Amino acid sequence: MDASLYITSLIGFIMNLKHHLLINITVVAIFCLLTTTIYVLYRADQKSKQQSQIMLESISKQLNVQLLHIDNGLSRLDQFPDFSLWKETHSSAGVCIEYRSHNKDFTRNICRGNEWSDKQWPKSFESVYHLIFTPGLEVFRQITYKKQSYGSIRIIPSIEMELQQAWDSVRALLELSFLTILSVCLLVYLSINRALHPAQTIVSELKKMQEGDLTVRIPNFELLEWQSTSAAINQLAKSQQQLLSERKILSLKLINLQDEERRYLARELHDELGQCLAAINALTESISQTAKQACPEIIEDAESLSRINQHIMQTVRHLLVKLRPTEIDELGLELSLKALVNEWSAHSNHIHYQIHIEGDCQQLTAPLPITIFRIIQEPLTNISKHSSATHATVVLDINDELIRLTINDDGRINLASFVENSGFGLLGIRERVASLEGQLQFNKNDSDGLSITVTLPVNFEGNMI
Repeated sequence: MDASLYITSLIGFIMNLKHHLLINITVVAIFCLLTTTIYVLYRADQKSKQQSQIMLESISKQLNVQLLHIDNGLSRLDQFPDFSLWKETHSSAGVCIEYRSHNKDFTRNICRGNEWSDKQWPKSFESVYHLIFTPGLEVFRQITYKKQSYGSIRIIPSIEMELQQAWDSVRALLELSFLTILSVCLLVYLSINRALHPAQTIVSELKKMQEGDLTVRIPNFELLEWQSTSAAINQLAKSQQQLLSERKILSLKLINLQDEERRYLARELHDELGQCLAAINALTESISQTAKQACPEIIEDAESLSRINQHIMQTVRHLLVKLRPTEIDELGLELSLKALVNEWSAHSNHIHYQIHIEGDCQQLTAPLPITIFRIIQEPLTNISKHSSATHATVVLDINDELIRLTINDDGRINLASFVENSGFGLLGIRERVASLEGQLQFNKNDSDGLSITVTLPVNFEGNMI
């Protein structure tokens, strides 16, 4: 996986982990709240039934005491039942008591005032409560004394009273639970955020590593797991930094070796082949002079041989420039670059080449001069062969710390296709720039042409090798 995709995935994983944990905690809290609410409603229903049963027991005992007084002549039967004592000792409102005599010819009802005439609970709560429980459930008991039945007593609790009591209990629970869930989620979020803060630090440092700064090191953390992660990443970065450094050193040595081989080949071509071609040229001149007097028939052949020899000499001279431009050793980088650009302008019919140099080229040490020459030489060749440009400009700016090289043309180019299908020439430029710890960029300029920017340090680690 690409490093940018990995970092993006890691950031997404951290954010998703936070949300996932918070959602799970919220779901569990809501489940616990629902369970507790049902339990509270169940307890409220049981309490209401228990209160009705207790009230029934109390009234039954009072009526039995009244029957005992009647039996002992302390009271009259026509005063039975007397609920005055119940009114004085019980303050529960919204409860009705119904008494029926044994032969059902006498009925007496008594109710305490209903304090819940204004409903304070939601309609949905009332519907759910009726669906689960049976509010207002009546309780019934026969009144007997000495095995004789005197009638029955019935307790009719108020549905509104039971709903109000249940709603008061649930509302208090909901308020407390809401504050509790909010506090827990906040504390959990802060705890998770603190626990995952090292991951954010790791992602930030990985971004720096992705941008090429392998000197970054991730700090140690409190948790053992994050310590192991940071140690592994630091070790990986250290290994990559060492490998990159070794690769730069190797690339620089290979480039230097390649330049040395080119210099050797150029010297051999110049010394051996050049001398032979010069001798052939002198010999053809001698043959031409002699043939004018002794054998005029071969003059044309001698001249053809001279032209072929001149073409070979020109080709060899061109190869020598490609292999090792002698002007760099003899004239220096600035004059060599101007000569290179002038040569391209002279041999091109439709492209005008220009070069601007700022700074002192003499301060550059090997292999910077030959590297800059090669970097400029490759794009100019590509412009001449593959672009439809009419102007090409080379700008070289040198100061005490950096070398900035910009090559622009006014051709038309598909930048994405160009970068994807770049050949060995651009690959060689990349290797040279990377070995000198520089940066290489390809961009489209204002005229839709290609802009190549190279930045090189004047002093790099390779100078210390």
